[in-house]
Amino acid sequence: MFKLARITTVPISLEKLLNNQLLFMKDYYDVTAISSDKEHLEKIGQSQNIPVYAIEMTRKITLWKDLKALWKLYRYFKKEQPLIVHTHTPKAGTIGMIASKLAGVPHRLHTVAGLPLLEINGNKRKLLNLVEKVTYSCASKIYPNSFGLKNIIIQEGFCKPEKLKIIANGSTNGIDSQFFNPEAISEETVLDLKKSLRINPDDFVFVYVGRLTGDKGINELLTAFKKISSEFNHTKLLLVGFFEPELDPLHIDTESEIQNNKRIVFVPFQKDIRPYYAVSNVLVFPSYREGFPNAVMEAGAMGLPAIVTNINGCNEIIEDCKNGILIPAKDTDALFTAMKKIISDTALRNYLQQNARPMVVPRFEQIVLWKALLDEYQKLETHV
Repeated sequence: MFKLARITTVPISLEKLLNNQLLFMKDYYDVTAISSDKEHLEKIGQSQNIPVYAIEMTRKITLWKDLKALWKLYRYFKKEQPLIVHTHTPKAGTIGMIASKLAGVPHRLHTVAGLPLLEINGNKRKLLNLVEKVTYSCASKIYPNSFGLKNIIIQEGFCKPEKLKIIANGSTNGIDSQFFNPEAISEETVLDLKKSLRINPDDFVFVYVGRLTGDKGINELLTAFKKISSEFNHTKLLLVGFFEPELDPLHIDTESEIQNNKRIVFVPFQKDIRPYYAVSNVLVFPSYREGFPNAVMEAGAMGLPAIVTNINGCNEIIEDCKNGILIPAKDTDALFTAMKKIISDTALRNYLQQNARPMVVPRFEQIVLWKALLDEYQKLETHV
């Protein structure tokens, strides 16, 4: 069996962004998962029954640690000689692509699932642009996970268009439509969860799932919801995720609103997110930038319409006024108007809801994407 190394900066990306994909690939390749946080990584290895290799990496720019990680990874590749190295997330991509190029790995693949640098300016942006170009130059193939992201990469001049390819219809891992299915969650589970979250039977629930950071539009969401809750009595905002105060802190008044507004329910990161979609009416996802957002796919598969920003990834899942509403990024007024409309216009909401699952499942079924990626790998076997 040929060797395949899959690398992410932190293990949660292996666990969530690539859930069960490595298990599928294990039937065809000798798969090793590489990431940081040895303890967490080893648990993932046990659950997926695959070997792991821990290398300390950080999501920040830490030159000395990055050089140490690069050297360790280079030595590992020289020893193991994988046929394919496939990286995800920015830091793992840079270190993994440089190390595999230096070690002479024949096929060096990098998936781009968003570009954090798009929200950065000045000298730091110039540095990050350079790093991105180095990453892509060391890769033999780049897989943007959305068509919009592919266009941005070409516009920014990060690499030649012929090096880019979208797998299937986009996304990094697709959606398991049997798992993300409203029928999989019992009415009893929904009622119990509503009770524990203090959601009343007549409450209209907006849900957000993901990182609670500035570039996810959380400041705008909280401002818009404050206005919504002053106009509509029976509304709740359910926030499921985690904060990143060191990387992208929220405004102080936003944090205060989350802590003090009784209509806002905060729940930390959940292993099984499905019941939280099941107690909600609409997903709100006002992100500034994306690759291909899993939350929008998951919510759609669970039968929820979505209010999302008109950015790449989001606008490849949501069609305006068909299975959701598209709004401009960073526009609090547009977000408020869309939230108000979806509460007030029952006919529109029912129409969007009726289309939500049928518009996601056929296009992004997980096994279709896995097979398309496997086909990519197998084509490479003839070019050793």
